[in-house]
This record gives sequence, C-alpha cells and structure tokens, in this order.
Amino acid sequence: MESTGQITAENLYHAIYTRRSIRRFEPRPVPREVLLRLLDAATWAPSAHNRQPWRFVVLESEASKRLLADTMAAQLAADLRADGVSEEAIAKDTGRSRQRLTGAGALVVVCLTMADMDTYPDERRQSFEHQMAVQGVAMAAQNLLLAAHAEGLGAVWMCAPLFCQAAVREALDLPPDYEPQGVIALGYPAEERTRSREPLETRVVFR
Repeated sequence: MESTGQITAENLYHAIYTRRSIRRFEPRPVPREVLLRLLDAATWAPSAHNRQPWRFVVLESEASKRLLADTMAAQLAADLRADGVSEEAIAKDTGRSRQRLTGAGALVVVCLTMADMDTYPDERRQSFEHQMAVQGVAMAAQNLLLAAHAEGLGAVWMCAPLFCQAAVREALDLPPDYEPQGVIALGYPAEERTRSREPLETRVVFR
C-alpha cells in the first residue's frame, strides 16, 4: 500500500468515528495481500514489555470457516440448553452465528500466548501479567479493525471463542499455549450500519 503522506488528525478521527461492526458481507474473498497488511498493522499495537503476545489464525477456506462456525455453535447450543432456552430460539441464535462466520470473506481468530510474558511465583502478580497480555491482544485487534475499515472492508469482533477455547484450539489444531480471545469476521460489506454512543460526561470522571 503506497504512503499517502503524513497522517492528519482529521483522517484519523474520521476512521475512528466511521468504523462500524459489519455482519453481512458480499460473497467474495479478501485478497491475501490485504490480509497481510491488516495483520502487519495489528502487530504494531502496544503491549506490556513489548512481548507482543498476540497470535493470529487466518481462515480463508469454506471448510475451515464452517469448522469454526460449527464448533462455536455446538458450545452455544449446549450453553443455551443448560439455561433452559427453547430449541427454536437456540436454532435461531446458532444459525445467526453460523451465517456471520461462513458468510465472511475471511476469519481471523485472535489468540493470546503467555509464552514470552513474565512469570511470577504468586497468583496475584501472575494474574496481572495475564491481564496485561489480554490488553495487548485487544489493542492489536483494534488496530486490525481500523486497518480493515481503511481498506474498505467491513469487520466485526466476536468474543464467542472465549466460551469454547479448548474446543476451538482442538478443532483448528492450535498449539496448546494459544488462548483464543475472539474472532474477527472480515469481508466486503453488504450492509451499512449506524450507531450512537452514550454522552461523554456519563463515561468520564476528572480529578
């Protein structure tokens, strides 16, 4: 991608304010070179100790997307049955989840690894170290979402892999240290969405 010169505040704010979670996509793939640009942008996120705890698993084939969709749908269905949800509602929820995943041009399963993070002998500090890794991975995902928007793609962040980490790891044959945090569905948008935000004064405290 050619440089367009120094980034302006106007361009940056425009990207932030106009990005939306897109769930419906045109039936065409995302070129590999575009995916590589998005992933490279993701890796420039900040992380604790600069350990870069993110790992990305890219699903391009219909079979791999369907496998992930079926894996997550099975866990969702089991959880909803345990909650006493009707089979009709379960079918609706799992069907919607499958459609979002299998209808995307590509999926990026965003994972965390503690392989390069610090280790501590006590649970308190070790839990904070894990939390720092989670924060870094989340910032990398935001980089990816903004880069996708800049490329003219739609994308949506889905946290469902958190509810079935072991199953996702097994289905995709991932290393044991990979902790799936979410999946980003990417593609050329087939919808437009608008969203609002709560007033800033309800979310900010000055001291």
